[in-house]
Amino acid sequence: MRVFVTGASGWIGSHTVDELLTTGHEVLGLARTDAAAAALRDKGAGVLRGDLDDLDALRRGATDADAVVHLANKHDWANPAESNRAERSAVQTLAEALTGSGRPLVFASGLAALALGRPSTENDPSPFSGPEAPRGGAENLAFEYAERGVRAIAARFAPTVHGTGDHGFVAILTAAARRNGVAGYIGDGSSTWSAVHVRDAARLVRLGLEQAPAGTRLHAVAEEAVPTRDIAEAIGRRLNLPAKPVEPDELGFLGRFFGTDMAASSEITRTAFDWHPTGPALLEDIAAGAYDHAV
Repeated sequence: MRVFVTGASGWIGSHTVDELLTTGHEVLGLARTDAAAAALRDKGAGVLRGDLDDLDALRRGATDADAVVHLANKHDWANPAESNRAERSAVQTLAEALTGSGRPLVFASGLAALALGRPSTENDPSPFSGPEAPRGGAENLAFEYAERGVRAIAARFAPTVHGTGDHGFVAILTAAARRNGVAGYIGDGSSTWSAVHVRDAARLVRLGLEQAPAGTRLHAVAEEAVPTRDIAEAIGRRLNLPAKPVEPDELGFLGRFFGTDMAASSEITRTAFDWHPTGPALLEDIAAGAYDHAV
């Protein structure tokens, strides 16, 4: 398939491009910068210049492709309303371009907002709808297009998609530990996060693209529930720092998430798509120095 990928030079996106190319697909990647365009060309992927606000570029990329993988997000934690607006607009634009075609639209979604007091499953619908909701209510919006001939598939990623070079949440926690002289956790550290290695996540995106029916929720989860205290202690051991409880504001915007249970199951995903994670575990990655770059 010729696959249009947004976020093609990002953390999950760059690994997804590698996975798609290795398995025989053709890739057209959205590139905002010269560096991103060069990196895509070096891999053998095509390039479409543009960004999430360039709706004409998104429309062209989707119209000319056999499938779309939407992984880009502004991740503007200082202005979440802008991130939500851009995400909703991008998903709507891509879905409109695919309407009536039966072609797949795999889009990034999250597990962080599904805190239910138990591990979330693929059967749990997103509770968020409308432009003011987290991610602009994009998951439910996309699924509305399943009835309009779009094979919409939600890829729900664990809160930490880890690996060497990751600049996500665990990198932020590591940088905060360096800055504060302590690897912090919230409360007694009993809250739990799910986790997945980035290569396993990329493989699941490809499997979903190839196999998943419309309305599927994929759970990119290898470890269901890693205690946040264990994450902090692993960071502390790597940095030779103590691990202690801290106030949420000492971790910046991440403080309100790190004390929240974000556990999830992937049993349905594993069975339906024969997906078996093989990458290292989160604590193994931390111990091996995957986050030594975080400052």
